[in-house]
Amino acid sequence: MVLGKNLKFFTRSGQEVVSSAILEQRGNQSSILLESNAILEIGSDEAERLKRTWNYKKTVDAYACLGILQLNAGQDTVLFLALVTGVTSVGKIGEAEIFRITQVSLLSLRNHSQDEERVAELRRLLSSGMFYFSWNDNNETNDITLCAQRQANGAPTDSRFFWNKSFHSYFIRFGIETNQWLVKITCGSAEIRTVYAGHLQAKTAVISRLSCERVGTRFNVRGVNDDGNVANFVETEQLIYVDNQITSFLQVRGSIPLFWDQPGVQVGSHKVRMSRGPEASLPAFDRHMRSMKKRYGTFAIVNLLGASLVGAKEGEAKLSTLFQSHHQACTHHSQVPHVIFDYHEQCRGGNLKNLQKLLDELKNYIADYGFFHSKDGTSILSQNGVIRTNCLDCLDRTNCIQNFFGLEVLLKQLAAIGATEKQQNIARFEEVFRQMWINNGNEVSKMYAGTGAIQGGSKLIDGARSAARTIQNNLLDGGKQEAIEILLSGGAYASELGDRARLLLPANLVQGSNTFLRAICSRFPEYTHPVPLRISAATYNVNGGNHFRSVVYKNVSLADWLLDAQKLSKSRSLVDVEEAPDNEDEVDIYAIGFEEMVDLNASNIMAASSENARSWAIELEKVLSRDRKYGLLTSVQLVGVCLYVFVKPELAPYIREVSTDTVKTGLGGAAGNKGGVMIRFNLHSTSFAFVCSHFAAGQSQVKERNDDYTEIARNLSSPFARSLHSHDYVIWCGDFNYRIDMERDTVKETIFEGDWPSMLEFDQLKANQNRGLVFQDYIEGEINFPPTYKYDLFSDDYDTSEKCRIPAWTDRVLLRRRKFGDIGPDWSPCKVVFYGRAELKQSDHRPVIATFDVDALRVDEDAREDVISDVIRRVGPQDGTVEIQVIPEMGPSVADDGFINTFKTEMNMCGEIAVMRRTQEGKVCITFKEGFGALAAFKYHGKEINGRTLQVRPLNTQWEVITRKELALFSDTSLPLIPTLTSAPSFDYASTLAAIKISSNDPFNDENERQKDPPRRPAPPSRPQPVENGAPVVAAAQPPTTLALTNPLTTSTRTINESPESKPPSGLAPVLKKSPPANAPFVKDDERKLPPVPPRKIPPVPARSQGLSQTAFPPVPSRNNTPPVPPRA
Repeated sequence: MVLGKNLKFFTRSGQEVVSSAILEQRGNQSSILLESNAILEIGSDEAERLKRTWNYKKTVDAYACLGILQLNAGQDTVLFLALVTGVTSVGKIGEAEIFRITQVSLLSLRNHSQDEERVAELRRLLSSGMFYFSWNDNNETNDITLCAQRQANGAPTDSRFFWNKSFHSYFIRFGIETNQWLVKITCGSAEIRTVYAGHLQAKTAVISRLSCERVGTRFNVRGVNDDGNVANFVETEQLIYVDNQITSFLQVRGSIPLFWDQPGVQVGSHKVRMSRGPEASLPAFDRHMRSMKKRYGTFAIVNLLGASLVGAKEGEAKLSTLFQSHHQACTHHSQVPHVIFDYHEQCRGGNLKNLQKLLDELKNYIADYGFFHSKDGTSILSQNGVIRTNCLDCLDRTNCIQNFFGLEVLLKQLAAIGATEKQQNIARFEEVFRQMWINNGNEVSKMYAGTGAIQGGSKLIDGARSAARTIQNNLLDGGKQEAIEILLSGGAYASELGDRARLLLPANLVQGSNTFLRAICSRFPEYTHPVPLRISAATYNVNGGNHFRSVVYKNVSLADWLLDAQKLSKSRSLVDVEEAPDNEDEVDIYAIGFEEMVDLNASNIMAASSENARSWAIELEKVLSRDRKYGLLTSVQLVGVCLYVFVKPELAPYIREVSTDTVKTGLGGAAGNKGGVMIRFNLHSTSFAFVCSHFAAGQSQVKERNDDYTEIARNLSSPFARSLHSHDYVIWCGDFNYRIDMERDTVKETIFEGDWPSMLEFDQLKANQNRGLVFQDYIEGEINFPPTYKYDLFSDDYDTSEKCRIPAWTDRVLLRRRKFGDIGPDWSPCKVVFYGRAELKQSDHRPVIATFDVDALRVDEDAREDVISDVIRRVGPQDGTVEIQVIPEMGPSVADDGFINTFKTEMNMCGEIAVMRRTQEGKVCITFKEGFGALAAFKYHGKEINGRTLQVRPLNTQWEVITRKELALFSDTSLPLIPTLTSAPSFDYASTLAAIKISSNDPFNDENERQKDPPRRPAPPSRPQPVENGAPVVAAAQPPTTLALTNPLTTSTRTINESPESKPPSGLAPVLKKSPPANAPFVKDDERKLPPVPPRKIPPVPARSQGLSQTAFPPVPSRNNTPPVPPRA
């Protein structure tokens, strides 16, 4: 049946509170009743009776249904039915027709007027023309998430490209067959054209599928996430259908698999910031590489980033170098080729001749990876590898290169289907595919950047698109990003329960019902065990500089503060240190905060320099790594406030969801001279937040300091709407500037006597904390050291200036532990191991450090699975629906009225009823709002009420299976391109770290020493030897025993045909490259032989009137007379 407006949506007229609706589908004998957050499948006769009885009116006609959006709105869950009300046909391939969605209606099922505003941005996103679904003539949906090869192998839906799976879950929960009622949509691009070549009539298509595993807009989502999923990952398929033959060729693109972003306003520049240190990025990098091997078999990396270490592309060079060094460090990925091609340098001015050099480097890999070809449903050839291309955005440059590779493989595809008899036929196919690739680039670019691709063909068009991108990406993408997150999760994470579930449960379970999640999370003690951790948090107001080396005190170092403070404190103590407890265990995590990192002048407040922050990062890592290695997790700076977190490298694989945030409090929140910064992350199944802040100064400004605390605590947040105090542990350090309300002379006398308790009675922080105004539920170690402020520089004397400030403990460290669930009698916030100060005299403050012993929860996966299975049984049917047979049947008599009243009373005792109705078979169908109600109703099976016997059964007898099916919807269902592929070896993080020689303690520093080259190794016999002048330079052999993750400005690799301007400095490590595997699985050598392909001649094309250089493509006129031109530098 041809797709038309086959769905009709009816609502009950005159309703005010409880919403009820019916969804009908032409040709379907069943209808869907939606009432009180329940979904029931009813017969068409019953639907007609309900419409007549309750006056239902048709409100919407629709082509397809996407499902139900479950939107968390505070404590409520609002349901929206998503109907496709506008489509355009892209074309038909095989039995399936592909449609582009142009209009979507999101209908609230509770009749609240304000609900429309909640989903306005999401409706705009779904109606943007970037989503597609497929349909066939049998009134069945076709799976658009699968490429042709996976479909031929019988693979299930690919979860990476299934964008509305969260919309399907509610139907599955109530046992509704989704294949009959819902469609699966993907985001990306699809274009289909018919090509007539001699006697052949071929359907050609270019289809791109954007992954939803890490998705967002250009400056909001970059790099990789903790699961190894990268931003803007797109699988593009080049297809030809001829009669009973299908041939397809896959390519992929994706962001650099490291943690990086581009903060601030981006106008024509590429300011790149690495958001995690090198060691902290290795686990996610490895996960991405392993997932590529699992899903595609072998693959080759084509890196198009710039190699120039100066100018506007400097950020690209840093990022590219880190990409290469991570690749080298993961020795078990050394066989993955990594080809460097500085596109802007090699193809400057539209000169595409140098693309041939890239093709020469990759032609052996492309030949071995092959393509898919089937005839009469039987696979003849299989593709067993892909080319993974990236630039910075994976848009314009990547589009051009994929176009080039696609046209190269097109000749082999045409040979496979017997369409190479005439050069004219080849030219016709090339013309069509060239234009489709250009259109594909525009569509892929719209989702990520908001505009079409910058092709380089028209200066006016490209300039307009560039300006539109700048405005869109910097100012308007926030709403679009929120809409994407609602589409994928429905806001499931933006709640306390969702936050806890993310910590304790695998990702596929977090989308379960609230009842299910609450039951599992409440039993966390059954499947978690504590992991002891030692954390040191330190704070130091450095008075505007980087005085970590003092000319006056040469023998005093930062180690006295960060590593030896406890030992030095014991040596200064009058207590017998020999009997003191041994607390010299290694610290697992260091959080080090600074205030006044730069001078708080007007220029720094407006645009603070990061030079001091980089210098401190280098010095801190050197100091901390004196006895054992520590790696920088991340850092964050707000003018003078800066916070670093260093961790043991072996903890890095267990750290996830690292994020930072800042809050300004200076000048009423407009300036960053005062304020706070935060670094948060999850370690195992426990969340940590570290805060460093600088409060308002002045003896009497107590209220201002209290306001600063409140403003920072309220506004610091992290992804998924986490607030600061939703974390399990919050450690807050900084220069709080709270003073002592005593006379200066009295304070000095008390300090001389060492009477700290007497002074603490007048401490402003303690007083306001006791009054509940600041730091509620925080604890602080015992203060048994002198005040840390204010000293004369390089002196032990307190302030002798004209102001003669009163000494005070302005520099503090406090900890808060969140209480979750039922806490036992042994519960405690933590153990304070040490709290003290160091005698560094380069500033007017003394640095402070606190060491805590805490417990992180770690999940036992086997025990958790047992709990999950038990919870599924105990919570009852997720739809909460039971079917009750009353024997004998009820009639209209008065006695029956008495039975009905008693029956309703008994059922209401089981739980809150959402829907109660009588079926055509005379049974009573009751839907409870919770599955527990259905379980309670089961107990009435066989019981008598007023002389009638009840037979109770669940409406869906396989409700445990249905619950598992709903949860499996969010699992990774992406199967290998070749079913017989084996997964990559598991990641041995310890051995990888052992192979890393860190030569730079700061991945962003520009001044580190250059690394020496590892010896160049000969190329494999099947490949040409490296040549220096004009030819590709590749090193291939076993990886070196010692590799380096270094500063991106101190290590680089050789590029293809390097020009003198872009050639990196000498003495840099070559890229590792290996010859690819010989043949694809289950494809014999003789089967891979194709008919001879006519040589592809590439004659020169005259330069265009705009002055662009010659193109490398054959002179075949396109439909719009616009041959592809690469992006300009």
